[in-house]
Amino acid sequence: MAFSHKLSPLQSIHYPTITPRKGQNNLTQTQKIDMEIQFQWKPRVLCLHGFRTSAEILRKQIQRWPEPVLRKLELLFIDAPFPARGRSGIESLFDPPYYEWFQSSKGFTEYYNVDECLAYLEDYMIKHGPFDGLLGFSQGAILSAAFPGMQSEKTALTRVPMMKFVILISGATFGGIKFGVPKQAANAYSSPIKLPSLHIIGEKDFLKEPGIALLESFQDPFVIYHPNGHVVPRLDDKGEETMLRFVEKIEKLQLQEG
Repeated sequence: MAFSHKLSPLQSIHYPTITPRKGQNNLTQTQKIDMEIQFQWKPRVLCLHGFRTSAEILRKQIQRWPEPVLRKLELLFIDAPFPARGRSGIESLFDPPYYEWFQSSKGFTEYYNVDECLAYLEDYMIKHGPFDGLLGFSQGAILSAAFPGMQSEKTALTRVPMMKFVILISGATFGGIKFGVPKQAANAYSSPIKLPSLHIIGEKDFLKEPGIALLESFQDPFVIYHPNGHVVPRLDDKGEETMLRFVEKIEKLQLQEG
């Protein structure tokens, strides 16, 4: 199956080359490696937008985050494979086109085109990876949250490296008491997910309770709460601090992996 990927990369920010200060030539090898990672390595993050939005819309929303956060990450935004099959809830705020990752029945008991969605993403990741982690909003967060478990169960993304972390905005699990689960994600949460995760949860979000329940599936999750609804929020000082601590944890893990 041939895919046409629609990519919207966040504009690269170029910073001046950092020259060693006086005394830094006497650093130990470990300190030099730590500095090199700190100044040069950035996690590559594939960003998955929400239901009936687009890569460009998510890019514009994420660009409002503080520069100290953005400069730590290499973010790439990709459109979902399917044009929206109905009205978008953000038509008054953002221009089309709009896309969706998969479809479901009205009662969310059945899901359609999940295989095609997963193949589409894996094809992109093979061609343009490797990627270190995933960032997702809403429908994109539901997918991103399930990927680590699906990779472990070998039901998705089997030809790309294991994800090292996830950032989930308005996330949730597939399923729940009333809803069905795609067969690919049937066992995605059968074991605790140990990779680093950051969860951004809105106090007025209709997915607040599912988002809180999702925390139980991850080991030692980082959490940012914001006072708004189902949106990609700006980060206040506390949110920025939490995000930077999360990225620092990823950097330390990268250092340990060598």
